[in-house]
Amino acid sequence: MISVSASVFLAAIILVRLRRRTEARSRADEQLTVLSGIVLGVLIAGTPWGRAILEMVGVLTHATH
Repeated sequence: MISVSASVFLAAIILVRLRRRTEARSRADEQLTVLSGIVLGVLIAGTPWGRAILEMVGVLTHATH
């Protein structure tokens, strides 16, 4: 099991990549950022924090219908 510290490290990398100006990004660079975000989501999903986020999104979804 990957620890939460790996998720935090990946989140920091994503934040640094997203702070760059949009004009400076290539299509491959944007795709890598999206892929990193998906991997971060998968890593967080198995943690208690990820389950809490999922539960909160479920409550918000039920509240809007």
